[in-house]
Amino acid sequence: MDNLDYRALAVLDAVVSQGSFEKAALALGISQSAVSQRIKALEDAAGRLLIVRGQPAVPTGLGQRLVSHHRNVKLMEASLDIDLGNQVSMPEIALAVDAASLATWFPLALPPLLSPPRCQLNVQQAATGMALHLVREGSVFGCVAAGADASETQANGPQLTPLGRMRYVCVATKAFAGHWFGDGFSMEAARLAPAVVSDRDMMSGFLHEVLDLRGAYPHHTLPLSPAASECVSGSLAYGLLPWQQVSAALNDERLVDLAPGHFVDVPLYWHAWNLDTPFTRALSEQIIATARRHLLPV
Repeated sequence: MDNLDYRALAVLDAVVSQGSFEKAALALGISQSAVSQRIKALEDAAGRLLIVRGQPAVPTGLGQRLVSHHRNVKLMEASLDIDLGNQVSMPEIALAVDAASLATWFPLALPPLLSPPRCQLNVQQAATGMALHLVREGSVFGCVAAGADASETQANGPQLTPLGRMRYVCVATKAFAGHWFGDGFSMEAARLAPAVVSDRDMMSGFLHEVLDLRGAYPHHTLPLSPAASECVSGSLAYGLLPWQQVSAALNDERLVDLAPGHFVDVPLYWHAWNLDTPFTRALSEQIIATARRHLLPV
C-alpha cells in the first residue's frame, strides 16, 4: 500500500482495541460515521477487507498487520521524541504471558519498568498455543511461552530467547495426603483420590511416569489460578503446582510433596519481535534477566 494514511490507521487500531466502531468513535472523540469512512477508505486503498464487522469487530490478517505496524511506528516516534527532548506520551506494549509465570516470577519484572513509567503495558494471560499465535500475527510484541525449537525461529519472525525451566511439584495438604494416600502415593490410591488439573497432558504424563498409571483418574479441571491453589490448600484435591508458588508452604509443612524427587520441568522462552526502541529493549532485557534469576537454568 502506497502513502499509508496514519490517521486512518489510528482509527483502525481503535476499532480493534475497542471491539466496535461505536466504542472506537467514543474513544477517539469523533463520530461513528467518521470511523466508518476512514476504515472504508483504508479498505479501498488496500483492495481487501480489514475488519470483519460483528460483535466484536475483529481484524482480518492484513488488518492485524496494519494495526501492528501502526503500534510499532508509535513506539519509534516515542523513541525519537526522547532523542529530541520532546514530551513523550507513553506508548502501549501488548504482551502474552502463561499463567504460571504470572503467578510467580513475572510480577517481579515490573517495578523497574513501571517506576518511573516508561510505557503502558497490556498483559494478557495465554496458554502456549494462543500466546505463540498472538505474537506471530503481531497482536502482541512478545510472549512468555513454553518450549519451542530454536530452529522454528524465522529470520523475519519473532526472535526466541531461553528463559529457564518452570518446575512443577505434586502437592497436597497433610490432611488430604493422610486420608487418600495414607499407605503412600500409589496407583491404587490415585485411581480414587481427586486431583485438580490445569494441564491434563502434564498430570497424565506425571502419573504415568511416577505410578505407571494409565487411563482415567478422578480430577477437577481448573485453570492455573488462585482457584486451583485454593483447591489444593483447602484439602479438596492434590495437584501439580509451580514450585515457586508452593515452596513456602512446603517449608512450613502446610503442604507435602507427594512424590519427592519427582517433578515436571517446563522450559520457558521469550518470543519477541526485533523492534529496537528504548521501551522494547528495556522490556526484553528486564523480562529475560528476571526470569533467569528466578527460574531453573535451561
